[in-house]
Amino acid sequence: MHGADTDGRVVAAACTIAIDDLPDGLIVTDRYGRVLAVNRAATRLTGIPAERAVGRHMNDVFPFRDHDGRDCWKALDPEGGLRTRIRVPERPLHLPGRQELYVAARLVREPERGGEVERVTITLRDGGARARLERSRADLVSTVAHELRSPLTSVKGFTATLLAKWSRFTEEQKLVMLETVNNDADRVTRLITELLDVSRIESGRLEVRRQVVDLPARARRLIAGRVAAGEPEDRFRLIVGDDLPEMWLDQDKIDQILGNLVENALRHGRGTVTIEIESIEWGVAVSVRDEGEGIEPELAPRVFRQFWRGGNSRRRGGTGLGLFIVKGLVEAHGGTITVQRAPEGGAEFRFTLPTGTPDFAGV
Repeated sequence: MHGADTDGRVVAAACTIAIDDLPDGLIVTDRYGRVLAVNRAATRLTGIPAERAVGRHMNDVFPFRDHDGRDCWKALDPEGGLRTRIRVPERPLHLPGRQELYVAARLVREPERGGEVERVTITLRDGGARARLERSRADLVSTVAHELRSPLTSVKGFTATLLAKWSRFTEEQKLVMLETVNNDADRVTRLITELLDVSRIESGRLEVRRQVVDLPARARRLIAGRVAAGEPEDRFRLIVGDDLPEMWLDQDKIDQILGNLVENALRHGRGTVTIEIESIEWGVAVSVRDEGEGIEPELAPRVFRQFWRGGNSRRRGGTGLGLFIVKGLVEAHGGTITVQRAPEGGAEFRFTLPTGTPDFAGV
């Protein structure tokens, strides 16, 4: 037997749950629309406290309307309709002068199959968060379409030209076109990898495969790769502290973290890019800093959001997903990351990683 208690509890068999513990808004009414209970989340979302609502009719205190202005309690019609009806799907509704909410309902019948409606439970979710998520997804689609269009157009154009007029080009011209196709294909591959990382981070499906990782060695390897790609050797400085602990990390993801932070420093900063690795009380701290214009303190909270592109550098390319991915990868290791102004005036990204065995890390 289930019931709504007078002091705002939901009683289910031998278990009693305070409705204020629920993360979503909850309103409970009888079959006639008289409000029986309102939890704290519903008060926060609607601005109407329980003491003003309990005992009054739903339409008097929660006059929800849809986008066409229709009375939603009348549309719910608990006393009418088929006796098999027990659920009302979630849909966007609003109260006069209030934000949009996503509202769903359940008709509690006694007996459960075909009985009369005894109570109506109505759940409320914040529509603003849903709208922001939908905007974020729309931005993602737009960004992906924009980023894919240029390299795919190049790949298609050069490939079609080579196939149609192969004999007309010199070997040098063919080499230039094929190198362009290869570079653009790499660009598409990087974008797809970033999108997969974003998807795994947002869904909580990011796997961390831990092994003993030599952080200074990974940093040296990264610097050597950048120098081999054409960056001057004196553009980089590596500082390694003493007595670094043994670190169990995902080597590929650590390479990705360091690579994205160094790429960000090269793209948006100036001067020497410094990587400093030092031991802290419970693990290791890694700082990557440049000597550019830095990041204003008021912009710091936005840096790790999707599609953030900062700095006044003219070389602002990329999807704006790199730092969002870095934050997700660091947090998947149980660490944290921050950004601040570096001593030399540029930006300093500092992330910390805990030490411990795989069992300690929850693997």
